[in-house]
Amino acid sequence: MQGLPLVATMFYLAPKLAGVLLLHPQTVWPLWPGCALLVSVLLLVPRRIWPILIPVAFVVFALYDLQAGVPIRSIAWFIPADTVQVLTAAFSLSYFFDGVRRLNSVKALSKYLFFAVLLAPLAAAFVSAPGIDGNYWTGWRVCFLSEALAFVTLTPAILGWVSDGPIWVRESRAYHLEFAALIAGLVLLSYITFTASESRSSPALLYSLVPFLLWATLRFRSMGVSTAMIVIAFLSIWGVVHGRGPFTKGEPLSSMLSLQLFLVFAAIPFMFLAALVEERKQAGDELREGEERLHLAMEAGRMYAFEWDVASDVIVRTGQCRDILNWMDDPTRDTGRQFVARVHPDDREAYAATETGLTPEDSTYQAKYRMLCPDDSVIWLEESGRAFFDGQGRMLRTVGMVADVTERKLGEEAVSSASRRLIEAQEQERFRIARELHDDLSQRLALLSISLEQFKLGMPDLSSEARQQLHNIAEVAADVSSNIHDLSHQLHPSKLDILGLVVSLGGLCREFSGQHNLQVQFIHNDIPRQIPKDVTLCPYRIVQEALQKCSEAQRSGGGQG
Repeated sequence: MQGLPLVATMFYLAPKLAGVLLLHPQTVWPLWPGCALLVSVLLLVPRRIWPILIPVAFVVFALYDLQAGVPIRSIAWFIPADTVQVLTAAFSLSYFFDGVRRLNSVKALSKYLFFAVLLAPLAAAFVSAPGIDGNYWTGWRVCFLSEALAFVTLTPAILGWVSDGPIWVRESRAYHLEFAALIAGLVLLSYITFTASESRSSPALLYSLVPFLLWATLRFRSMGVSTAMIVIAFLSIWGVVHGRGPFTKGEPLSSMLSLQLFLVFAAIPFMFLAALVEERKQAGDELREGEERLHLAMEAGRMYAFEWDVASDVIVRTGQCRDILNWMDDPTRDTGRQFVARVHPDDREAYAATETGLTPEDSTYQAKYRMLCPDDSVIWLEESGRAFFDGQGRMLRTVGMVADVTERKLGEEAVSSASRRLIEAQEQERFRIARELHDDLSQRLALLSISLEQFKLGMPDLSSEARQQLHNIAEVAADVSSNIHDLSHQLHPSKLDILGLVVSLGGLCREFSGQHNLQVQFIHNDIPRQIPKDVTLCPYRIVQEALQKCSEAQRSGGGQG
């Protein structure tokens, strides 16, 4: 709110300065800056300020029109038209643009031209045309082109300087001097082209502006084009209203129409060209940033990229391969045959097969193989790539990434070895416990059962009640002996060592079926008779655990399992 007087002063001075260009600034303006300036300000401030800022601006516009001698009847048409135009442009651009409104892409520029240069002035011209004396459609044309021209030149320049100004300030002194030379040259050339007397002016001079506009586009992009067009518009309008330059032939309104069309159609192509340059620069910056991140990732992860040309059999690699491959010669460039010769003999055939299996439909691959180094060491590499084919399905080249996974492979082998040793230790402990149960406790319980039976036979005078208690004790001892035997068998299945996997699994299923009254069907196919001991133990434990889960499910009422 503190800057409101400053903004109001700016809204007053903008048309005041533009009115200096005109001889009779009552109603006919080649370029009306008020709405374009207001929309620029609205796009740069919070929306909550709009209800205050818009009425203030319109009051200032009306005061200026009254001071300039514009009839009240015309002002009554202009204010509603300006309201329609400003609200249409401001709300549309605010909705379709996120953050700072930058015209640095073809998509953003297209949206801006449609809403601000075409739609908003088009709607406003139907309302403001009656405010121009004379023919309605002549007034409509004057209103539409004067507003459209302002949105083509002023608003992009303001938005560009606000968004890119801080970046421009940080540029080098040479860059600033080059921009100053561009503007100075454009001012001089525009002065010569548009302020010469009618007898000495030539339309051919207009082509001399093209190199300067290209210079502004390619070097300074959107901000440079919009600034250059303001310079050209200022001097060309001044020349027309003072009867000078190549646009003064014919009636004043006809001359002004020719100038307006020239400025609009000269600015828009270069604005699109500047947007394309911005997009190309942005894409280049993103590509370079991506390459830098990729190089950092490759250095941190011990990776390198490669490209193999099938016709020449040449492989080109990035520099990170030097630390990975550790060859005596230059590893950044060799042939496919030389590389395959360095692959470990046990992996060579499988590695070569990855190339033959690629098709246009299945063009990606992954391979893991060992590589022989000059010092007789072996490294593990993991390669991911993609093949490219021509129209006849012939392979042209492959590109991809190769990572040194030696440390990971060694870690996996260490974990696998530790897990294997742990399992072996567990099985050894199971075997020891099972043997203790079978050879010690089981035998003691058997001896206890025999002793009880002998005690009962040696005591014929025992009562029937005492004999029944001895009988019950003998049954408990026999039941405990049986359970110990089963537990010993579960801890270490001795049948597995003697009879093999198939027979042991079949017996396990039959025992489980008899114990739990469940039908278990054991089906097997193509299981070799001779299987290493450490291999047979794993499927046996899996089947044993599955049957145990079925038993628990049956007891809990969860079904048959």
